[in-house]
Amino acid sequence: MNTPSTIVQVQLSDGTEISIEARPMGERQISAATLPFQQAVAAISSIARDIAQAVQQAKPDKAQVKFGLEIALESKGLTALLAKGSSKANLEVTLEWNNS
Repeated sequence: MNTPSTIVQVQLSDGTEISIEARPMGERQISAATLPFQQAVAAISSIARDIAQAVQQAKPDKAQVKFGLEIALESKGLTALLAKGSSKANLEVTLEWNNS
């Protein structure tokens, strides 16, 4: 079932408030309160750190990483979705080695 998204206010770590599009997950009621964005940012940082470690272990001559996330609302707050069957969330990793 494709749940419609909604616009929610989030607060960045410097206090700036922005609007983002998020998809409710489960039966959670959407609050009109401003939500902290730090949970989603923490997930993005962790994903980037894990990908960087994997790339460093592979030791390519060149690496390119692209990832797109979808923001969702769960009972605990905002979450960043990398997968869960969404065409909006994806991960693309390209590694190249020179044969020299």
